[in-house]
This record gives sequence, C-alpha cells and structure tokens, in this order.
Amino acid sequence: MLCKTGILALLALFCLAESAGIRQRRDSSADQQYDTIVVGLGAAGTAAFSKLARAGRRVLGLEAADRVGGRVKTIPFGDGIVEFGAEWIHGRNNSPSYELAVANQVPVKNQEVTLQVFWSDGAEMNASMTHVVTELMYMCTKDAPDDVPPQPAGDYFKAHCLEMIKSKKPELLQDKAFMEALFRSMDLNIGSLEGVSSWNEVGTTSDYEDLDEYLYTSWHKYGYKTLFEILLNEYNNGQGLPKTAEIKLNKEVVKIVWPSEADSNVVVKCKDGSEYTAKNVIVTVSLGVMKERHTTLFEPALPEEKVAAINNIEMGIIGKVILAFDKMWLPADTTVVPFFWKTEDLAKVPADEEWVTHIGSASRSMGADNVWVLWTSGNTTKHVETLSDENVKKHVVSLLRRFFGSAVPEPSQLIKTNWFTNPLTRGTYSFDGVSFAAHPTSRHVLGAPLTDTSGAPRLLFAGEATNVNHFSTVHGAVETGIREANRLLGDDSNSIEPKH
Repeated sequence: MLCKTGILALLALFCLAESAGIRQRRDSSADQQYDTIVVGLGAAGTAAFSKLARAGRRVLGLEAADRVGGRVKTIPFGDGIVEFGAEWIHGRNNSPSYELAVANQVPVKNQEVTLQVFWSDGAEMNASMTHVVTELMYMCTKDAPDDVPPQPAGDYFKAHCLEMIKSKKPELLQDKAFMEALFRSMDLNIGSLEGVSSWNEVGTTSDYEDLDEYLYTSWHKYGYKTLFEILLNEYNNGQGLPKTAEIKLNKEVVKIVWPSEADSNVVVKCKDGSEYTAKNVIVTVSLGVMKERHTTLFEPALPEEKVAAINNIEMGIIGKVILAFDKMWLPADTTVVPFFWKTEDLAKVPADEEWVTHIGSASRSMGADNVWVLWTSGNTTKHVETLSDENVKKHVVSLLRRFFGSAVPEPSQLIKTNWFTNPLTRGTYSFDGVSFAAHPTSRHVLGAPLTDTSGAPRLLFAGEATNVNHFSTVHGAVETGIREANRLLGDDSNSIEPKH
C-alpha cells in the first residue's frame, strides 16, 4: 500500500482505523494499573483481549502497528478486497473462527479448488493427466500416517506418489518430462503451504490436526478483518467492549520486566518511552519476532528451556504477488493454476529471472472478481520482497504470457506482501520441520506460562506457534488467546464469552 504525505496521509490513517472497526480511547497516565496487558493484537492477542474485557477485567492491548489484525490484513484492491495475509478458514468443525462467523450471521463461502494445468510452452494439459495431478496435489495436503518413520516430507511424498501412479496410471512413469514437472510442482506447492524453500524442510512427524469440513472457506467480500470486528464487538454496529478495556496502537514494546516476587507488578516499556504496569502480561508476538528479539525483550532473560523451544520451532515465509486485471483470460470456474515447467524451458531462463520459476501456482481471489494471486515461499519470497514493484510486474506478466499467451493483459494494479522484511512479523507462520521428532514438546514449552514465587502466572504466551495441534492457522491462534485468558479467569470454555 503506497503512503502519501500531508493531508492524504492523515485521511488514509483515519480511514484505515475506521475500516478495521477500531475505537481508540484517550491515552491514560503512565502509572495506570491494569489487571492484564496483552502485547500484540493479532488473532491470538485480540481473542485474549476480547475475552478478558467481556469478563470485566481491566485490560490494555498494546499493538506496535497502526491497526489491529497482525498477520491478518484485508485491503481494498481491484473491484473488491483481497487478503494481504491469512486467506482462509481452514476447517469448520470446532473452529472458533467459523463459529464466530456463523453466530454473527456472516455468510462465508467455500472456495472450490478447480485446477487447470498449463505447460511452460503454453500447451494445456489434457483432462486425464490433470485429474492425476489433482489427486496427487490433494494427497500432499494431508499429513503422513502416524506409523511413517520420521523423514523429510518430500522424500515420503515422492515415494508415495510413485506408488499411486504405478497402481493407477503406470504409463506416466515413462513420461520423463511429466514426472520431472510433477515433482517440481508438488515441491513448490508444499512450499506455498508450509512457507519453505524445499518440501524436504518439512518433516513427516507432526502433531498438527486438520479440522473437518471445507479446508478452504473464505470471508470473500467481507474480508478476514470481519473476525476482528466481531472480536471487538464492532461488527454490524456493535457497541464495542466494556470501558475497562483499552487499545493503544503504534505502541511497540521493547522491554517486559517480569518479577518473580508475588507482590511486584510486571512493567511493559514501549519504544516511545511510555510504560505500563499490570499483574500479568500475555505476549502474542510472532515466533519470528521472538527468535529475533527475545534476548532484549525480556528482563530477566527467558529460561533456557523456553529459549530452546523458540529455536527448535521453525518459522515459514509465504509471499503473494496480487494482480488486478481489467479483463480476465481464464474461465470463471478455474480457481487454481499450477505452473508446470519443461526442463528445456527452465534451462533458457536468465539467472536474474530464475526466481519466477519458483512461483508455484496462481489462485483466483474470492473477494474480488478481477484478481489473481501468485504464490511464493521460502527464499524466493525473501528475494521478491527486495525487488521493486515494477521489476516484479515485468517478470510475472512475462510468466503469465508464457503459460497463457498474449491474451494476458497488463495488470491494472499490483501489490506484493512483505511479511519477512516486516520487523513486526519476520515470517508468516510456523511449521514442524525435520527436527521436530527430536524436540516434540517444543510448542508445549513455548506456550507454558512463567510464574512468580506464589505460583501465579505473570508472563503468559499465546500465538499460533504455541498451539500444539492447530499451529499455522488463524483458528489455532484464536484458540491460544482464549486459552491464556481462560488461565487467568479460571474458565474452561472455548468461547469468547466467559462463563458467568
């Protein structure tokens, strides 16, 4: 999103706050005493903040950015809206995100995955082979069985794919060009699921659990921002949360002093010099930020086992290049297009354009009719974030025309994500790497509170990386925020509304 100066900048900031449904209250005195301070107002922090506020606790939410949402960011684009960050509700059964949408009568939609596959010479793959690709791609979205020995996921899925092809369509094994392109595409698309440069960075051993029903449900024209409007009771002209709850934006926390003595308060210090005290603090910053700043953020330093957990959990990075077009060139029912490169075409790509060959696929936006999203992951995402918009536009348009022909017009708009270079995120979400089997309790340890001498929790931790079974998802992050609020309230319900 481009920044402007003067009056335009002030108007933009005003509109941004209004569109996110955020009502800020006047800054209070620095010595204000709170029950709880929540550091970071992404999905986990906002869920914790909401539940504590609804229970009548005096709670302060400190957010370093100029908006609530964290790695969820809905922005106007094309002829509608797009998701700069989190895109879907991944599953419906026992999902707090989906349940909040239903309870507030938000008509979310399932995004059907309809593949149309093209080769790098512009030829469309025939229906029979496309069906095989669809089956194999779907298989790679599922976890390996529990009885599979710990190993790199790429090695496992490659062997499993060969078995499936041998039993269902053995003649494809003789098609060297197809097999090479298939495995390359599968590698890239697992990368865009996990945020890695290679599918062998992911391990087969994991505690992750899918929720049932519709793994790709979209907020479409409403946008994922609606979840935060619901949490803050701002959706559909809601009256907001109790006055005991305060949100302060542009408050980057640089130090959290947490005493072990039962009669002392936690002190939270911000970059602008302001300080706030509370009985306890819930820290919800991303794993990427924890990796980068834990040595300076906490006083005293975190225990060794907590630091080890931070280091042992892997942080992925996914990128999007989002394009709007005045005219679409693919059928409206085509929702996903994987890119299949021929070996001879790959060899002709200049070194400075090689990153384009690591764009795994494109998908149609659910929030705008004229928008396509190109997906990158791992080191490719890091590289794309360093390039200018014009550079990226030039090369992705060339990519699209290579696969779809001259019918592809110049895009009318382009934006690209920056979740790695953003110092407030340093990545998108965590994943279980190959080393997970050696450190299976890391997420438990990361999410465990630190207590004072009386056993009372003083420093609590939430966020998707602390969720043992539902990490890497918004619903998983929300669950952890509710979990830590429950810990302080003595509640055991999974809802935002506390028990009375």
